[in-house]
Amino acid sequence: MPQLKLGIPKGSLEAATVELFADAGWAISARSRNYFPSVDDDELSCALVRSQEMGTYVADGALDAGLTGLDWVMETEADVETVCDLVYSKASDRVARWVLVVPEDSAVTKVEDLEGGKIATELVGFTRRYLAERGVKADVEFSWGATEAKVVEGLADAAVEITETGSTIRAHGLRIVCELLQTHTILIANKSALADAWKKAKIDQMAMLLTSALTARGKVLLKLNAPPDKVEAIVKLLPSLNAPTVSHLYETDWLAVETVVERDQVRALVPKLNAAGAQGILELPIQKIV
Repeated sequence: MPQLKLGIPKGSLEAATVELFADAGWAISARSRNYFPSVDDDELSCALVRSQEMGTYVADGALDAGLTGLDWVMETEADVETVCDLVYSKASDRVARWVLVVPEDSAVTKVEDLEGGKIATELVGFTRRYLAERGVKADVEFSWGATEAKVVEGLADAAVEITETGSTIRAHGLRIVCELLQTHTILIANKSALADAWKKAKIDQMAMLLTSALTARGKVLLKLNAPPDKVEAIVKLLPSLNAPTVSHLYETDWLAVETVVERDQVRALVPKLNAAGAQGILELPIQKIV
């Protein structure tokens, strides 16, 4: 039986990735001290790989596909194909940003001011290319962690660090000079794997189900019954993907109405629907929206 070799990002994205695959229909179980999780699909084999290395392993064919950050693909300049974008949760809609930071009292106000300076970062390759494109010569050093602390302690003039809100950066007494890159999670694939009909079909299936599971997150299905003389007022209250579905109940002139809404709208919406005459209101979870 053919198998698709899939990379699961080890570290901060691991739990979210396993949860997303569960929503999409695959049960992935990490084994203690084992880099090869089990999965309930004989057509898949999984390996835990650091996000920073995923692009390299997918590009050279050790893996057929994998999930990683756009930033790490750009860092390694991996020759892979981006299959789809994946945003894990509503909170992640605040796109992660790689930013150039300096001490609050630094005279640096633009990237050109760092000519001849020292910059600490994990994103070494991308940062060097970013500076070179702007004609700035600076010493870019790899940081194994605590990157912001290196700037605070004076070990570097600046840092290129990842952030969502910038709150941690400000808490360390640092200031954002500029944004270098916005990043998010992506599903990538080996180009040779995509040239294989069976593997491409499997990757496309995975992409569709993952994105449909993400689309469904934060949404619920509302179902209700409405008397004929009040259905217009009730329908006007309802948001929907396209338009609410309305159908007649059996042997009655009452109507059944259903629509998809954001979960956080329900607490305000249900009392309004009830006051407008809706009855039998049901809130149901949604697993996928294709």
